[in-house]
Amino acid sequence: MIRLLDFLGRHATKCLFGGVLIGLAVPPLAALLRPGLVVFLLLPLTLALMRLDWGAFRAYAKRPLLTVPAVAFLLLACPLLVWAALAPLGLPQPLTEAIVLMAAAPPITGTVAIALILGLDAALAVIVMVLATALVPVTLPPLALWLLDIEVQMSLAEFMARLGLMVGVAFGGALLARRLTPPGWLQQNSRLVDGASVLALVLFAVAIMDGVTDKLLAQPGYVILATVSAFVANLALQVLGYAVGRWIFRLGQPAALTLGILAGNCNMGLVMVALADRAVFDMVIFFAMGQLPMYMLPGLLQPLYRRMAARAIPV
Repeated sequence: MIRLLDFLGRHATKCLFGGVLIGLAVPPLAALLRPGLVVFLLLPLTLALMRLDWGAFRAYAKRPLLTVPAVAFLLLACPLLVWAALAPLGLPQPLTEAIVLMAAAPPITGTVAIALILGLDAALAVIVMVLATALVPVTLPPLALWLLDIEVQMSLAEFMARLGLMVGVAFGGALLARRLTPPGWLQQNSRLVDGASVLALVLFAVAIMDGVTDKLLAQPGYVILATVSAFVANLALQVLGYAVGRWIFRLGQPAALTLGILAGNCNMGLVMVALADRAVFDMVIFFAMGQLPMYMLPGLLQPLYRRMAARAIPV
């Protein structure tokens, strides 16, 4: 197991790239892993919180003039801009609705692990992700109803309780683990921790593909359209997030790239839960295929991220 985790830590982005395809290629494995979705979702966040520079986190927490506008940009501006951009394109209605809901969702918990792997601003990723996740029950339902005439079938109290429990478990687990590990252990075993994060992310990606292969064989044209749309939407939101971070919020290169990753990699799993039986088949397909760019693009774009992070571009 140590050798496996070390290998995953050394080849993180490549393993994420290939691992996301396993669920499509081996449907029985996806069905087997499906019950562990919540664990696979929370483990990367917990491990990232264990390694977090809490001094940097507290520094961002003391900068509400940055964190509050960043969260508002992700939860409000992004879905409104995406809705306006999609209006003239004439895409199938379920696909348009799914893309807008993707933009309205908070960042995935895995963005913290991705930021760490790419050497970006993990502290910014944590605080923005946590605040956005906590506030999305207040923002997503009215946006879904106003923009798309979709009524989310879950009370705000229940949604907030579920999200609060998930985030609380991750924070509590991270704090407990930091107390139990000897001083310096995390620094000495950082590659193994990265490997554990990658393993959990891959298992999540496999599990969420349960049932998707059959749908792919039944409606290949729509699945291809949904997949292409997911890549385009992810990249467009990343570019938008980077531009806003760099030239509106005046962030440095690593922080602006981090905001781009937060904007493009959205927690569509939470949206599926919120929609319950209102998530029609074509929307579910987009949410599932939307995992592909989230797992493939970090590997494909890793050299670009790192070159941009090291460059001093004038604001």
